[in-house]
Amino acid sequence: MSAKSSYPPNTTCYMKVFRVKSGSKVKLADFDTYGEKEMGDSKIHGIAELEVIREDIQRLQRMLYAGREHRLLVVLQGVDGSGKDGTVRNVFQGVDPHGLRVVSFKGPTALELDHDYLWRIHRAVPARGEMVVFNRSHYEDLVTVRVKGLASKSVWERRPGHILNFEQMLADEGCTILKLFLHISREEQRRRLQSRLEDPEKHWKFHPDDITDSKRYPEFLDAYGDAIAATSTDAAPWYVIPGDRKWYRNLVAAGILREALRKLELKFPPPAWDLTNVAIP
Repeated sequence: MSAKSSYPPNTTCYMKVFRVKSGSKVKLADFDTYGEKEMGDSKIHGIAELEVIREDIQRLQRMLYAGREHRLLVVLQGVDGSGKDGTVRNVFQGVDPHGLRVVSFKGPTALELDHDYLWRIHRAVPARGEMVVFNRSHYEDLVTVRVKGLASKSVWERRPGHILNFEQMLADEGCTILKLFLHISREEQRRRLQSRLEDPEKHWKFHPDDITDSKRYPEFLDAYGDAIAATSTDAAPWYVIPGDRKWYRNLVAAGILREALRKLELKFPPPAWDLTNVAIP
């Protein structure tokens, strides 16, 4: 966008500005984590615009649920502290829970380990009329496994191909896929992890592994960059969202979601009965 653009911006541009084109090389260390000022630098205006977008999302999601024709999957990924939980709370606030599921993928259970790594993922994908949010996802089995050495290189090197085929199959079956990488700087990650230690109400979120993983921030960034470059497609695109400012992150994520819903050209289905002469006694 031009630096002369006025605020609030046309949020349809978010899908173009932050989208990773298929075949692009991705070095996340060179990506902005703060947010371009021309996209809107006013927190007050940004929060007001987010409220407008959320109302649109709520209305569109009701159409999605009522129509039972489309399905939508939102994948949230990022390093520890990137704001996945906060994005879910803020972007999907007010959405009818009947048609929304949030799935958080932790370490695999014994049962899940007895199956292929995509088994638990496939079980959780949206049905018709559903919007499903993955808080972490199958990308943990590519990125985390690689960085922490949980599997050999020969194993995780094959996984981008598996994921491409899996996501293409979902898209072919009518699932719209949005993959959002919440990108924060190393200093912002350090600040957020420190806040978990200082606030007793956040202690439950802290794990000793957070410290070890934060030291590997560059390794995680490299692994995510390779994963995004290998799996951002027309059918399942990646968006790299600046995450250092929470309000900005929420605004961009919501704008991308709203535009994806608009592209589905959703409508409420016609009534199953003739209601012309129906009156409530």
